Amino acid sequence: MSRVFWDTNLFIYLLEGTGSQSDQVVRLRERMLERDDELCTSTLTLGEVLVKPVEQGDTVLCQRYEDVLSGTTRLRRAQAAVDLFVTNDDRLSRLTVPGIQFLVSLDRAFI
Repeated sequence: MSRVFWDTNLFIYLLEGTGSQSDQVVRLRERMLERDDELCTSTLTLGEVLVKPVEQGDTVLCQRYEDVLSGTTRLRRAQAAVDLFVTNDDRLSRLTVPGIQFLVSLDRAFI
């Protein structure tokens, strides 16, 4: 079992996306469930994912995000240690951050 942190964009791909990025996130989540990995994200994620749906008045999508994020195993503070941090932000994926063993782009996530 590993602690896997998802950056905000992965939740957007999961709930709103289509195509290869969405497919990759679905496969990653399925693999995490098989391995009994712990899904972690920031307490800021909900605010970030709700910006567009709130602007558009999409209450159904807002509720879907709230449901998914309330079911996330653990909301972690940014400094909490995780085994893997997955993002689709190239700038982030090149960083070395204390407390994070592996920081990778979605394309390089171990699926």
